[in-house]
Amino acid sequence: MAARGAPAPLRRGDGELSVDRLPLAGLRVLDMASLAAAPLAATYLGEFGADVVKIEPPGVGDAIRGWGAQRDGVGLMWKSIGRNKRSVTVDLRTPDGQDLVRRLVERCDVVVANTRPQTLRRWGLDHERLHAVNPQVVMLHVTGFGLSGPKSERPGFGTLGEAMSGFAHMTGEADGPPTLPAFMLADSVASLHAAFAVMTALYDRDLRGAGGRLIDVNLLDPLARILEQSLLTWDQTGVVPHRAGNRWDISAPRNTYRTADDRWIAMSGSAPTVALRVFRAIGRPELAEDPEFADPQRRLARAGEVDAIVADWVSRQTLEQAMAVFEAAEIAAAPVYDVTDLVADDQMLAREVFRRIPDDQLGSLLVQGPVPRLSGVEARVDHLGPELGAHTREVLGELGLTPAELDDLAARGIV
Repeated sequence: MAARGAPAPLRRGDGELSVDRLPLAGLRVLDMASLAAAPLAATYLGEFGADVVKIEPPGVGDAIRGWGAQRDGVGLMWKSIGRNKRSVTVDLRTPDGQDLVRRLVERCDVVVANTRPQTLRRWGLDHERLHAVNPQVVMLHVTGFGLSGPKSERPGFGTLGEAMSGFAHMTGEADGPPTLPAFMLADSVASLHAAFAVMTALYDRDLRGAGGRLIDVNLLDPLARILEQSLLTWDQTGVVPHRAGNRWDISAPRNTYRTADDRWIAMSGSAPTVALRVFRAIGRPELAEDPEFADPQRRLARAGEVDAIVADWVSRQTLEQAMAVFEAAEIAAAPVYDVTDLVADDQMLAREVFRRIPDDQLGSLLVQGPVPRLSGVEARVDHLGPELGAHTREVLGELGLTPAELDDLAARGIV
């Protein structure tokens, strides 16, 4: 997957490991997308060694810089999503800016975009034009609704995907309103599908000689894909599943239960043997012998009674007491954590799930480390999201532009 004409790989900040030892070393990615889903896919590639060049509008940058929590005017989500990337400012609305991007594409393996199709066509940065520039380039185009169909030109955000996919319909209390997540669910699910698709296309290109491909990912299809149980149920039974709080109509007990010290425990009885162990652990062994509770389908019909029995027992225990009983009985239960509990958990600490990364603007920031773990590989977080345009001269200089040419582009607001 070696990029044509790519510069020497950057060195790791710790001085011990080099990017060129990572699996995606030599891969060049041009990230000209904004906000979350598409840029996150590029972030994942960068964690495993890809050189990710981030294109941003001069003066304002990616909108994610101003999104969500800020500290001293610095966007915290940008710091994480922009990790390992080189920031280059180019005005894509101008012919000179568009030409610069096409020149960068000549040297890239992957291009990431999420601008509406008609806009990319107007700019000459659509797949057809970029494929003509570099027939080997893999282009990931993330949109709200996809590149085909009657909604293809509509703008879209993750909230719309969460609503239309069925997620909101299935989430919340039975007598309450449809509930949206307070985090980037649709964007995150789409980004994972997108990163997988990029690697599939690169495999096909590099091992089978397929050439570059256009990848069409949107914010609706991936989330609908993981909610397919509703589809299967409706298709075969005619039943439209509805929200039921924390219950799930495939197992009981399955809920959250409040403890005596006002904490919460989540429990899953998905495996029949686990459900029977719950009854024995809470001092109700007779239920494990009663067909009305021992048989999975008959127990589901009594899910309300099961919940009440478990909730009553948990309500008389502290979190520590209840968890001690459940862990000893090998019951699938866990505390409901807030973020402070999560970062202090012994499992998280042992696996070093979170990393504190130095940063010139914030001093340091605790971030989620790369999630997939490959034997013999230490995925990287070399640096957090850089300041706007921090690498413009460096990257464009790699195209052969002289300092005088860069000064002229800057004076005209192109970069």
